[in-house]
Amino acid sequence: MDLSNLKPAEGSVKNKKRIGRGTGSGRGGTSTRGHKGAKSRSGYKRKLGFEGGQMPLQRRVPKFGFKNINRVEYTGINLDTIQQIAEEKKITTFTPAIFVENGLASKNDLIKILGRGELKTKVSVTANAYTKTAKKAIEDNGGEAAIL
Repeated sequence: MDLSNLKPAEGSVKNKKRIGRGTGSGRGGTSTRGHKGAKSRSGYKRKLGFEGGQMPLQRRVPKFGFKNINRVEYTGINLDTIQQIAEEKKITTFTPAIFVENGLASKNDLIKILGRGELKTKVSVTANAYTKTAKKAIEDNGGEAAIL
């Protein structure tokens, strides 16, 4: 047996019903679509969220708020996370590449260092933004907080 003579098991593949091929076929006339109405027409496609003319859910539910399209989204990394990595992997210089390597951010993320936790080691960090407490904590330990 090889690829040239493979075929499906006997009886596993059936021919599809050929509808709309005249009255003699038993599936002519309305071609299994019933009588009249939008669903019987060719090219029918139900609109997304259409509920048969009833007011659709997305129009019944009240809307509020908005999403600012100019918002800058940062991936936050806390000081305690930096401390943990510094202890475990003996890293003193943190760059976006190091954060990506350790699974804390994605390649194109903007990184913001947040002030949760305590920093005991001297580290130099390069990121897109810092909170005041985070920057102060890094610099109090003799480290460096560089902005990209």
